Amino acid sequence: MKNTIRYALAITLLLGLTACGQKERSEIKVGATVGPHAQVVEAVAKEAAKHGLTVRVVEFSDFITPNAALADGSIDINSYQHQPFLDNYNRNHGAKLVSIGNSILMRMGIYSNRHGSLQDLPDNARVAIPNDPTNGGRGLLLLADANLITLRDGVGFNATPRDIVENPKNLRFLEVDAAQLPRTLDEVDAAAITMNYVMSAGIDPKKQGIFLESNQAPLAVMVIATRENEQDNPLYQQFVQIFQSAAVSDFIAETFNGTIEPAY
Repeated sequence: MKNTIRYALAITLLLGLTACGQKERSEIKVGATVGPHAQVVEAVAKEAAKHGLTVRVVEFSDFITPNAALADGSIDINSYQHQPFLDNYNRNHGAKLVSIGNSILMRMGIYSNRHGSLQDLPDNARVAIPNDPTNGGRGLLLLADANLITLRDGVGFNATPRDIVENPKNLRFLEVDAAQLPRTLDEVDAAAITMNYVMSAGIDPKKQGIFLESNQAPLAVMVIATRENEQDNPLYQQFVQIFQSAAVSDFIAETFNGTIEPAY
């Protein structure tokens, strides 16, 4: 009888541990920056719950910490960056983070509270750009696309103000933390700002935007990232599939009115 009782208790304990393990394996932590990225991931989390996948959303207020948290295992996935930014992080930190799918399309733009068009920008205008390597170069490329400056051939998104070879209006550049750029609009003539900070700051692209990135621009495509050795994790792949579902696309369309679009 005692052996039977011990056996029954052992089976009960084993089943309990198995259930706990399954529960843990059905939960993932996903990092996203505050604003649209986090809003969309929250919508994915709600949809994922219908499919038995628990998604815990972890919000970040800067561009570097989400990758650091992913690299050290604090989170399982992040969704907030484009591929060149991810590649740059890997190079600079010796990390092995990879994209496992596209998320949303977010265009950078040139915004101004003082001027209504590019043509209105005066000589010696002060222009703020992001101070992180990838988005700083992206801002300069955007200004080049707007025909305000010319960059050295082949510099790409690694451009810095030192790579400007023509600057007809003698624009003066201020390199500012990306999250602080919206606050500079009352102090500068224009600023190159990524869409997540535009929307979180309540800036109206139609009223304050004087030049927007093409919706075909590679740097406008955001990606879903994880660690290289876990890119085939079934739960992570399920997350991507849910992210790219019709339900989430509908949420994006209804919430952002075309300003932010699916990138898949």
